[in-house]
Amino acid sequence: MRILGIDPGLRTTGFGVLEAEAGILRYVASGTISTGHLATTALPARLQALFQGVAEVVQRYQPDCAAVEIVFVNVNPQSTLLLGQARGALIAALVQAQLPVAEYTALQMKQAVVGYGRAAKPQVQEMVRRLLDLPGVPGPDAADALGLAITHAHAGRSLQLLAAAKTAGGKGDVAGRTSSYKRGRSR
Repeated sequence: MRILGIDPGLRTTGFGVLEAEAGILRYVASGTISTGHLATTALPARLQALFQGVAEVVQRYQPDCAAVEIVFVNVNPQSTLLLGQARGALIAALVQAQLPVAEYTALQMKQAVVGYGRAAKPQVQEMVRRLLDLPGVPGPDAADALGLAITHAHAGRSLQLLAAAKTAGGKGDVAGRTSSYKRGRSR
């Protein structure tokens, strides 16, 4: 399964692509989509640049699914609204490409990657480097995006194990609820 992680940002959006097979993660690519050069441009043009940037990443790397960070309210409500619009443009591009989209909080991603939900960015960068056996530490936005893809790979593996337990004669109720939850979050 090829997973695309997206760390939304209006100025800089991180992306990371990895392959997950039988519990083994393999790095494919990572980078950023920048609208910094459009900082003085109207918001719709910046959102279009994000939409097109993600569409190009999807076309180039052909992921099977995507994982996007959930945005929370920041101290500045205006920044939160702008980030939400950027996130919407990114999700729209993923849905346009007919990709299932999972969503995770930064706390969930840090817990899955570092083992501590309040980990600092350098800790996430270093653990992503180690988990994917990278020659160097990825930038903070790309590391967060790769972390989201890692989180989704782990979550997908857990759901497969639950489904296997159900098939092997386990209680169907738990696996059924988990499956429904996954479908609900993938929209």
